[in-house]
Amino acid sequence: QVQLVESGGGLVQAGGSLRLSCAASGRTFSIYAMGWFRQAPGKEREFAASITRIGGSTRYADSVKGRFTIARDNAKNTVYLQMNSLKPEDTAVYYCAADGGVGMSATPDRYDYWGQGTQVTVSS
Repeated sequence: QVQLVESGGGLVQAGGSLRLSCAASGRTFSIYAMGWFRQAPGKEREFAASITRIGGSTRYADSVKGRFTIARDNAKNTVYLQMNSLKPEDTAVYYCAADGGVGMSATPDRYDYWGQGTQVTVSS
């Protein structure tokens, strides 16, 4: 089992930045690939970014590529999502998730553990 707790969400104006953090506890953090997903009201949960177990590779949704950066610090059991040039359409609840498999998946069903989410609201 691993427990995930997101933080860092909030209200920001378009063009601004936020950094989300996801702190993990429980089993060894470094055995999990990690992902960030988001869900806007009335929409399905969608993939944003993922990172392999030691951070050697990353993957991004086209909608966030070039604006968001995923990173992890295994010594701190934490994964981050740096979000720059935010747009109103980035407004959503953001979730981090842990994948005990190969990793880098964009499919929510491939992830084993989820955090409770943190709200990001971007005003125009």
